[in-house]
Amino acid sequence: MTTARGWRRLAPRTLLAHCSWLGAPLGSLALAVLATGGRPDARVWITLGIIAAVFAALTAAGAVTWYRTRYRVTPDALELRTGLLLRRTTSVPLHRVRNVDLTANPVQRVLRLVVLRAGTGGHGEVSLDALSRPDAERLRAELLARAGGVDADDPLLSTADPRWLRYAPLTFWVFGGVLAVAGAVWRALDGMGIKPWRIGLVRRSFDEFGNSALWITIPLALLAVTAVGSVGAVALYAETWWRYRLEWTDATTLRVRHGLFTTRSVSLERSRLRGVVLREPLLLRSGGGATVRAVASGLGNREENRKRSTLLPPAPRSEALRVCAGVLGGAPDLDGLRAHPRAARRRRMVRAVVWGVLPPAVVLAVLGALLTPVLLYCAAGWLLLAAPVAYVLADRAYRALGHAVRGRHLVIRSGALTQDTVLLDRSAVLAWTFTRTPFSRRAGVITATAAVAAGEEAYRVRDMAADEAAALAEAVTPGMVGEFLVRG
Repeated sequence: MTTARGWRRLAPRTLLAHCSWLGAPLGSLALAVLATGGRPDARVWITLGIIAAVFAALTAAGAVTWYRTRYRVTPDALELRTGLLLRRTTSVPLHRVRNVDLTANPVQRVLRLVVLRAGTGGHGEVSLDALSRPDAERLRAELLARAGGVDADDPLLSTADPRWLRYAPLTFWVFGGVLAVAGAVWRALDGMGIKPWRIGLVRRSFDEFGNSALWITIPLALLAVTAVGSVGAVALYAETWWRYRLEWTDATTLRVRHGLFTTRSVSLERSRLRGVVLREPLLLRSGGGATVRAVASGLGNREENRKRSTLLPPAPRSEALRVCAGVLGGAPDLDGLRAHPRAARRRRMVRAVVWGVLPPAVVLAVLGALLTPVLLYCAAGWLLLAAPVAYVLADRAYRALGHAVRGRHLVIRSGALTQDTVLLDRSAVLAWTFTRTPFSRRAGVITATAAVAAGEEAYRVRDMAADEAAALAEAVTPGMVGEFLVRG
């Protein structure tokens, strides 16, 4: 909807979408009614009254916000006007627009609405909530075109494959998702004055299974959590990455689209890409999978960057390498990286023992000496179990270390639980930092940090040989640290 002087309004259906927030509190109330056997107390009725009052207030505020919000695109900037008593005008130069995202939750999809966010890197973000989908698509094309896009026919890099769902149970959400949902339900019930452990079903289940045969109950509980978590992880993967598509939409723009109920589309300028990260978490790697993230500037702060930078969800490693090649313009060479000194392995062994194995053992031993000898046996058991695990993880962390200069890229690999291989454009390195502690100096190793105005902003080559650090920096950025090299 366009008004005088080119100002446009948000879609009127936005007011209906704002009512979707009622779902969570009403769902909590329904849960409370069921938990109380259909006899809600005065506290529940008071909560319902508060929700009704808040709904009326927020609906009125949403109507005012919609009525007083205008936006337009001038030849030089994207302008946004908001406010009732205090009018505010935001103007973002088009040359600062780094990416344009389109997202839509299930309610917005039903209403054919999307939220458009124009990211400006360190300069902030402009959000339009919400536009009709055709208007949003036109506005995104307009913003990217005026920011410098040129139409071209570039290849499709990757699309979703239903077989990738098998990688979902190899992610954190198998256990983390169950704990997050259980914690949310617990807090909701506790906030309504309902003690979850006093609910009849929970109490009867514990009385029947929890007081006896723990050697059976605990494994069965873990198995149940794993099963529920696996189903939830597959469902979350499908919802998030359904209809995934990674493609070059023109000569300058890389676009990622995905989502089943909540759709998301992220566009990245080629000029802002600084490299990629091939990420292989332990479980995912054991199944032959990997993910890919972009090292790019203009994606907001670190939290926003991590949300927007994913180019490939958990998928076969071969697909991940193919995506890396498509983004970088050539197949990455990850073989034969330079190994780090044996001192790096020893340092990881010491850290694993000092910070992972000894503290719990010492605590159990002290409590055992003060309270009961049983805890002494627990301390010994902990040492027997934790020491081999710490050794394996420390050895894996050492074997993962590696670095190399391959063409126009600096390759850095590290990590035990999550192995990351960073392929960083050498021209993106702005500065170097060399870090040594008394212990690392004695071991003859040093950590070299490449500063980049993109991604995590700092990428470390950990515990490399001290006499090779300056030479590596000189090879990556000729002339930057040349004066520190000792020449014969």
